[in-house]
Amino acid sequence: MADDQTAPQVPQSVLEVTAFSPGARDNPHPPLEALRHNCPVMRDEMVKTWFLTRYADIRETVNDRSFVRHPLNAEEGSISRQLVKEDDQPRRTSILFLDNPDHARVRPPLAKAFYARIQKMKPQIEAIIDDTIDAAPASGVFDLMAEIAVPIPVLVIARILGVDEDRLPDFRQWSEDVILSLNPVRTPEETARMEKGSHALDAYFTELMDARRTAPQDDLITDMVQLQASGDAPLTDDEIRINLGALLVGGNLTTTDLIGNGVWLFLTHPDQLAALKSNPALGTQAVEEVLRFEAPVSATSRIVEADRTVAGCPMKARQVVFCSLASANRDETMFEQSERFDITQKRASHVAFGGGPHICIGAPLARMEARRVFEKLFARYPDLSLPPQDLVWRALPFFRGLERLDVEA
Repeated sequence: MADDQTAPQVPQSVLEVTAFSPGARDNPHPPLEALRHNCPVMRDEMVKTWFLTRYADIRETVNDRSFVRHPLNAEEGSISRQLVKEDDQPRRTSILFLDNPDHARVRPPLAKAFYARIQKMKPQIEAIIDDTIDAAPASGVFDLMAEIAVPIPVLVIARILGVDEDRLPDFRQWSEDVILSLNPVRTPEETARMEKGSHALDAYFTELMDARRTAPQDDLITDMVQLQASGDAPLTDDEIRINLGALLVGGNLTTTDLIGNGVWLFLTHPDQLAALKSNPALGTQAVEEVLRFEAPVSATSRIVEADRTVAGCPMKARQVVFCSLASANRDETMFEQSERFDITQKRASHVAFGGGPHICIGAPLARMEARRVFEKLFARYPDLSLPPQDLVWRALPFFRGLERLDVEA
């Protein structure tokens, strides 16, 4: 009887398992588990969305190319439609929400140039990480987010893109503003912030693209305007501009959260940190386990294009399907001891980066950065520990990351 009394209640709304809810912001996993076991395909009429929590259903859905993504395709009143309700350019989007045929035209040349640039710049990326960690306080208590997890990703993506590094505080602020576009319940003030940040980012990239046409540099902005000029990337200026902005925003906020979540997990699981230190070859597997166990992005969405059955339930055209990546990655039918953070286990593939044609374009860079940070950080601070503190998790729905993380060297 005691077990029944302490078991989490089955949530009745999506809002109860995201950062909208203070309890779920602190720990979303118990309510997600309750849904996965008792109501794995939930219809939430209040926000007009379906919510999937089982790995198999989510894997199939994110890989299914018949779904669409743009919020304007969603039914009126749905949580996805709210994303563009007060937007001054509701149709304009990066590859994140772009549908075919435009997605198939825009993403491949961008991805090819981006991945080539990452490989070419790997030594520079590693040097940025090493230098930033070396510049952090040698001893005492400091905020790992402010000293390491925030500056590294924004420095790396700025160097890849070719933006002015004396503008990094602006880029971080613009990123924080623009990411509000993914908050379906943003306030009018937040919408104004989002639009101001978006316009500032657009103006800056317009200026840089013009400058690179006149004086090419060794950077991704130059790569893209040259591909456009040669006809190898049939993209408009606005398509290049909005996707460079999306790389800047996505490339620093979510990777910051990946680093912070990973350090927190290792410091609260000393046996796993000891395993990593004794066998550095576990580095790649360690990053994958951090992504599985506490991913920076907790959900992704798809939109039903025509009436059909999804996860065994009949669904209507224009209905929104949210997929809980956080729940899928702890599905006990897929992962043995799924509630255990264990970097020594070779596990099945997680879905932290989504899947299908919309799989996260920044995944290779995030993996590279996280592995190097964990390797370098724990080498420089062999006795790093967590002082007593109250953790504060980000309040942005569908994302998972710490506002600050005090560590003691």
